[in-house]
This record gives sequence, C-alpha cells and structure tokens, in this order.
Amino acid sequence: MKHPFKRVNFFVVFLSILFVHATAKAQENPLEGRWDLTVDMGGGRLAPSWLEVRHSGVKNLIGRFVAEGGSARPVAQVFFKDGKMSFTIPPQWDRTENNLVVEGELVGDQLKGTMVAPYGQKYTWTGVRAPRLNSLREVTWGKPIQLLNSTDLTGWEAIGNNNQWINVNGVLTSPESGENIRTKTTYDDFKLHIEFRYPKGSNSGVYLRGRYEIQIEDNQGKEPQNVYLGGVYGFIDPWVNAAKAPGEWQSYDVTLIGRMVTVVANGQTIIFKQEIPGITGGAINSDEAAPGPIMLQGDHGPIEYRNIIITPAKN
Repeated sequence: MKHPFKRVNFFVVFLSILFVHATAKAQENPLEGRWDLTVDMGGGRLAPSWLEVRHSGVKNLIGRFVAEGGSARPVAQVFFKDGKMSFTIPPQWDRTENNLVVEGELVGDQLKGTMVAPYGQKYTWTGVRAPRLNSLREVTWGKPIQLLNSTDLTGWEAIGNNNQWINVNGVLTSPESGENIRTKTTYDDFKLHIEFRYPKGSNSGVYLRGRYEIQIEDNQGKEPQNVYLGGVYGFIDPWVNAAKAPGEWQSYDVTLIGRMVTVVANGQTIIFKQEIPGITGGAINSDEAAPGPIMLQGDHGPIEYRNIIITPAKN
C-alpha cells in the first residue's frame, strides 16, 4: 500500500533543511557580534561607543547602540550589503533634533565609518570586536584594599580641571555637580564594597573598570529598571528596587569576573551572575580588554561615598 503522506513528509523535511541552511547563513553574517567603537570628536578627544548586531529571523539585522552618554538603545534595523552598513536612531532626549545616522564599512575584522550626530556634527569612528572575556574562570581572591583614607584624595584623581571632590573625615564628598573621579590604580576582576548617601533627587553611579555603571539614583519605591538604583545602566534590570530613602547610608557589594556581575544592594542580592554586554554611557573608554579604575559619577548632583574596599583577584 502506498503512503499518501510520504511526499508531504519529504516536502516538510526539504523545507526544514532550507530553513536551517538559511538561518545558518544569517548567523554567519560577518557584521554580527559586539563591537567596541572609538569616535574621533576632533581636537584630539576620543569618545567611547559600542554596537551590537544580531540577526532577527532569516534576513534582517537588528542591534543595540551606546553613544558617549545615555543608555543602550535598540536599533530597529541594521542595513548591510557589500561590506557596508548603516542605521539610524531617533534622538534620546530632545525630540526636535535629527536622528543619529551611522554609516560604516567592514574592512577585514575592523569597522570604520562616520556618524552624524542629532545636532548635525559629523565624526569619524573605528571599531574592533569586543573581547569575550573569561567570565566563568575560577578566581582566587587577594587581600582587601581600603581605597579611601580619612584625610585627603590620595589614590584618586578627578577627570577634568574643576575638581569639586573633597575628603571630609573619610567621606568622599561631591557637594555639587562637577567632575567624575577615579582611582589612579586599575583593576581586572574584583569584589567591591562601597557605601553611599545622596540627598533628595540626586543621581550618581559606580563605574566598574571605568566602563560599566551601577546606577545610583533617588527612586525609592519605583518598579525596578536598569536606569534605577542597582541596575547596570541601560542593560540589566535589578530583581528588586532595594533603594532606601534619600539621606540614608546605603551599600553595594559587587563582584565582577570578566563580564559576569553580581550586585548586592543594602544586603539584598538584586543581580546574580549576569553578563554585562558592553560599555555603558559615560565610560572612560571602550577598551574592554584592559583593566580599569573604579570611577564615581559626580556630574549629576551631590553625593557622598565612604568605606570603599576592593578585593582584587590574584589570578
């Protein structure tokens, strides 16, 4: 007896093979992946940026983009043909501005191109593939190091010419908006304990390796988001909003190994072994393979820090 479904089954298998083949082709697009970008802003100033490209369905490419400032933003479609790519993003804050327009070319394993900012200025940029980093390695911890003394800013330096930071009896204090501040020493993998206090409505952040911001903001009681207290800015939502009221001392205990981060805020684990995809807005640079400092944000309002203790990995 003949089986009437044999031909149908063969056709289904044939379509499945075609789909798998097409999907594999989509996954092999040489543009896909994460890219660390450096933007030439002119006058010798270089700004960090970041791009991720991945396929959506069979043919379309989508992405995420981080500019010098602001959060990671979705890219609805990345166009790529004959080695050339382009995409646009609406302005993040002022809706009267133009779209950000990014164009580039894949040359070997590098990207090079231009971007036209929402206010019309044109910049050139280059991109290299972001390192994967060894996030799952076993770590042996060294000895804890106190990063702040009780009298001055030894071991710290402001990023800019108008330093407003002062040490008030062991409390690193920014009484008003001004410059960010960083440790002079750089670190690879580490555990960090840090305590902070802010007045009502203020905002700051702790940058791990100077590139990945753990947000600090007065938003007690709000639904947890990556742009609120405890989030990896623009990337990772905390499980809960652990923020206390303004004027109270609060704490972070952060473990960073490769790209893998765990955040304990005020005694609650709010992020557990989550991967940080790339740099966040305000990073010191996009060289993710290099060690980096602890950087504290001082340009968004008054903030105080104390008991800053880092435990570097030994291996």
